[in-house]
Amino acid sequence: MTLRGPAELADALPYLMGFHPTDSVVMVALHGPRGRFGGRLRVGIPATQREWLPVAEQLAECLVEAGERRGARPDGIVVFLCQDPVEGETGRVVMERLRPLAQWLRTACGSLDVPVYEALCISDGRFWSYCCPDSRCCPAEGTAMAMQGTSVMAAAAAYAGIQVRGSLRDMESRLEARMSLSLEQERALDDTASALVPRILDQGSREQVGEETLRLARRLMKRLGEKATLGVGWPEADSTDDRLLSHDEAAAVILGLQDRDTRDRAAAWMEGPEADRALRLWRALSRRCVRRYAEYAAAPLALAGWVSWSTGDEPAARVALSLALRADPEYVFARLLHQACNDGLDPESLRRCLRGEHASEEAADRAGSGAGSDSGGRTATPSSRPSAGTGRPLEHAMRKRKIARSAPSAPGAANPARRRPAPSSGTAVGRNRARTIGQGGGRRDSGDQR
Repeated sequence: MTLRGPAELADALPYLMGFHPTDSVVMVALHGPRGRFGGRLRVGIPATQREWLPVAEQLAECLVEAGERRGARPDGIVVFLCQDPVEGETGRVVMERLRPLAQWLRTACGSLDVPVYEALCISDGRFWSYCCPDSRCCPAEGTAMAMQGTSVMAAAAAYAGIQVRGSLRDMESRLEARMSLSLEQERALDDTASALVPRILDQGSREQVGEETLRLARRLMKRLGEKATLGVGWPEADSTDDRLLSHDEAAAVILGLQDRDTRDRAAAWMEGPEADRALRLWRALSRRCVRRYAEYAAAPLALAGWVSWSTGDEPAARVALSLALRADPEYVFARLLHQACNDGLDPESLRRCLRGEHASEEAADRAGSGAGSDSGGRTATPSSRPSAGTGRPLEHAMRKRKIARSAPSAPGAANPARRRPAPSSGTAVGRNRARTIGQGGGRRDSGDQR
């Protein structure tokens, strides 16, 4: 279908993204003489104005270079700035406050010889154009957005089966720490960490901890699967899942998933009935990473993003992976998945890799149990099972497809004070024993790119 004018562009935004972006910069590439939609990019609006110029330059470069990698340099770009007013503000005040950011984005794109055809501010149910000087179609007081579900774009999206999943803020709230659980959950994490971390750091017991973590995760998935949440709203469904997990159980799985090999084996629950139960578990665990343990959420968030992407829910995948990178900007697993999703890689290639890994482990287990004991009655130790530290099939598969070289940290995602080298032991736990959480400035996220 053809979109004409700022009003139809503003109405189309949630259908292009799969959700209503909030507190976001969204840039959409246009191709050809008719302005066909191409790649799109979303990032949180930087909290301080001194960041706007460098972020604008990096966003422009990122979108244009992504198009060039795909063999289609954008011929133009549409920019959306989405932010609701705070108490005491109006939508027009927000629009004027964000005007310098819009101008820097236009200038940055123009410096790359890619014009910005339209730049819109969407706030408080109205939109303004930074490009159109005609007050007859773009009045100073803004233009009211069309009622949701009544536009031509809404009808076309419904016919195509495209769903809008609420606002970005709503989607993030399903994955963010629940402060109502913080005191008891933090105490459980402290107690579990003191017992579990030394075992994970010990190569002799690390694989055993991984087995215990996966067995517990399977029990929790079975428990969640016995309690259906279909047909109820998100808040009620998530509260139900929260009640089904004890603080100690959640702590044990959260800490166990900091081991990368254990995390990669858990990623095999990616399709069929297991996928829904696993996704519910990863979301619930993300909500338990409270206070000083906020950075531990990177593992369950990345797994939630992987399962969402594997099952075809790209908007939810991008939100989860962005939050994983906000929790830990250097988390390679989330960075590679985020870039793979943004680059349009078919997740089936990664699913095949995990299926092969899972089949190899099952064959090794059968061989080990078949060996049982030798003729002297002594228990035989299976030698065919992969040793700890040799796995990471997803990271290996994505690096093999040359995703790693095109996966820079998104604008503003990395906080230099939190950079650290990857541990050589193959586990993320060792580096976390004395973490400092909450350094840095205002709210930023890693961004989404399509």
